[in-house]
Order: sequence, then C-alpha cells, then structure tokens
Amino acid sequence: MKNSHTLIIGSSSGIAQALLYELTKNKSNQIITVSRTDESNSSLRSVQSSQSSQSSHFKIKDYSEGSIDSVLELIFGYTSRHFDQVIICNGLLHDDSVKPEKRIDDFSESAFNQVMKVNVITPMLWIKNLASRLKGKQATKLVVLSARVGSISDNRLGGWYSYRSSKSALNMILKTIAIEFSVKAKNIKVIAFHPGTTDTSLSKPFQKNVPEGKLFSPKFVAERLLEISQNMPVDGKLSFVDWQGESIDW
Repeated sequence: MKNSHTLIIGSSSGIAQALLYELTKNKSNQIITVSRTDESNSSLRSVQSSQSSQSSHFKIKDYSEGSIDSVLELIFGYTSRHFDQVIICNGLLHDDSVKPEKRIDDFSESAFNQVMKVNVITPMLWIKNLASRLKGKQATKLVVLSARVGSISDNRLGGWYSYRSSKSALNMILKTIAIEFSVKAKNIKVIAFHPGTTDTSLSKPFQKNVPEGKLFSPKFVAERLLEISQNMPVDGKLSFVDWQGESIDW
C-alpha cells in the first residue's frame, strides 16, 4: 500500500485496532485515532507526543457535535497534512440495555433511539464537521462501516429492526452526502463498507450461527478495507461494497 495519512474514528473497536496495526506496518504512514477511551495499544501516542511519532491518539469526551468540532480543531491544528483516508468505525448492535429484536414484541423505543444515535447521527455529525476540512485537490477516501443487513432488497430473515433500520438510514445519508460532494467536494469518495461477520465483541453473541469460513478475523477485514479504499476511484458516487469489493444491492 502507498504511504497514507489516515484518520480513524471510533478507534477502540476491534476492526479499528486491526486497521491501526496494518497501517503501522508501513513506517511512512501517519495515523491519527479518536475514541472516548484511552488507547492501550503501546504503538499509540498522545497529542503531546513529538510530531515525528507515527500515530497519535485523541480522546473525545462524547460524540456531541460540540465535542466533535472541538477535537477536529485540535487534530487539524496538530497536523498540517491532508488526510488520504478517513475511516468511521462507530457502531452499536448490542450492549447491556440493547439487544437485536427477534420479533416486533421485542421492540423498544429507547433502544431504537440509542442505536440510531450511534449508527446514524454520530457518523453524520463527523462528516458534517469534516466536510469543509477535507475539501481540496487531493483525494480523500471517506469510509464508513455499514452492514449488508441495511439492504432492503437483501432482507430475507427479518428481525433486528433497530439495527437494520439504522444501517438503511446510514446508507441513505451517505448516498445523499455523496451526491452533494459530487458538486461541492469532488475530491472526496464516499464508501459504505460491509466487513462481514468479524470476530469482535460486536458479533460474539451471534457467532454460533455463522457458517464455516464466514467468521473473519479483524486482520483480514482491515486488509480488505484498506485495499478496497486504495483502489476505489474518486467518481462522485457512493459505493456500498462488501469485503470482496463487490457491490451490495440497496
């Protein structure tokens, strides 16, 4: 992979940490990560580190718009280089209070709102506040983790009302953003990436139902995402693709 300057948002996730690991293999790459937690990976450095360190981590208080704008002010003040790629990894499928619904009787308004906040509103706020900072002549690949279950035409099993709806809404937002960027920010390519079922905490409760050979390591997913991002043309369109680089029907 060619040298890159990458911003990883939501960097505490398993896929994000694998992306960081893969990117740091090339000592010429520069990586900035953002999450609400302190990163335990020893390869990371704080914002107070020297400018020559390969990766720098910024801790964000929360994902409100004010906090997002503030941390981006710090990041773009810290680095003068253009970002070749921005990867947004924020996502919620389950936690102590949220579980995917097997049937309509399981639907919870509060859980739905929480899933929509994390999976739709948070990425949109990041993109809103990044857009003017990424404009320019140099290409930027903007990759957002989506999911095949957000495809309406591919929905054959039902269930998972909140998660499916959030990913469908995310895809529509990304499609709309790509249309706007095709006029106002032609250097930005928007990619909705389906990683497949990855062996992380997000998929742990559901792995027993995954067919053999379809549970992917974070390393594999990170490698595929980075290769697809690098090879994707900047064409003013949204690409909704899986780990194979194949387009997913809406």
